[in-house]
Amino acid sequence: MKKIIFKRENFYDLSKFNDLNKILSKVNLIKKSKIKTNFKIKDISTLDNLRLNSLLFLNNNYTKNFDKIFKYLKNNPVHIITNSKEIIKNLKIVSYTYTDNINLSYNNIIDNLYYHSDHNLFEDNLINNDNNFISSNSKIHKSSKIGVNCVIGRGVEIGKNCIIKDNVIIKNAIIDDNVIIHENSVIGSTGFGFDPSNLSNSRHEPQIGFVYISKNSSIGASCTIDRGKIDMTFFGESCMLDNQVHIAHNVILGSNVIIAAQVGIAGSSILGNNVMIGGQAGISGHLQIGNNVMIAAKSGVIKNIQDNSVVAGFPAIDIKKWKKMIIKQRNN
Repeated sequence: MKKIIFKRENFYDLSKFNDLNKILSKVNLIKKSKIKTNFKIKDISTLDNLRLNSLLFLNNNYTKNFDKIFKYLKNNPVHIITNSKEIIKNLKIVSYTYTDNINLSYNNIIDNLYYHSDHNLFEDNLINNDNNFISSNSKIHKSSKIGVNCVIGRGVEIGKNCIIKDNVIIKNAIIDDNVIIHENSVIGSTGFGFDPSNLSNSRHEPQIGFVYISKNSSIGASCTIDRGKIDMTFFGESCMLDNQVHIAHNVILGSNVIIAAQVGIAGSSILGNNVMIGGQAGISGHLQIGNNVMIAAKSGVIKNIQDNSVVAGFPAIDIKKWKKMIIKQRNN
């Protein structure tokens, strides 16, 4: 995956960025804090994408990654927010905040830092032609064509020779050259993040990432592609989606991925190059799908798949084994 230069300020109003003490004082879940003198927040980080003078949220799941975390912290000023005393103890962190509930802390802190991007469009100067609502803070190459009734949000970049058909909504996204997006699709929608410990609150967790679609890709009609939670949802070159496909937040697609209609891919799964997925298949979250994998229609993928595999069924298994199992069932 190529390195993407992502400036969050293109999509968000960062005027609320402030002294960390002021932000934490608004969060009632903080148990203990040790903050570097004059620490200023500039952004939010993940372990895969560190940003200077940023906040890094680490839950108990990261206690096995001390070496990687220490490498990041060694020469970079970041402030860790965690619910793990083990992380604080083992890393001897200079700047940290300890909280009992990291999910709610994330929600409250991000809400205080980022003004919701969906509101920004209506505060921008709008370019209104063919009943489109296009932010003056977007960049659309003159060779690209925009249909009617489209919404193009703040910070969106659309490259050369793109075709954006009618009723398309694009927010928090960068679209490379020669991309086609068919009717009624939504690019950069809010990811389905929520706090499982607080289901009485139906509000989604803040999603402050973006979508990157590489050149020569095609998105079918009525598709939904969610923006990343903090970083990005990524499409490699020459990907092709049929109609009514859903790609959740933080999903990474390699190059030349072909996905038939009504497929759903859950958050944070990573697909290699040259993957082909049949209609109505489903892929669980946080999985690794190798290069040159073929997934038969209506399959349910719930575990990692190695390179060059062909799978079918639910749960998806090697297609030869699946065929033998079906034949055996029919003969009984």
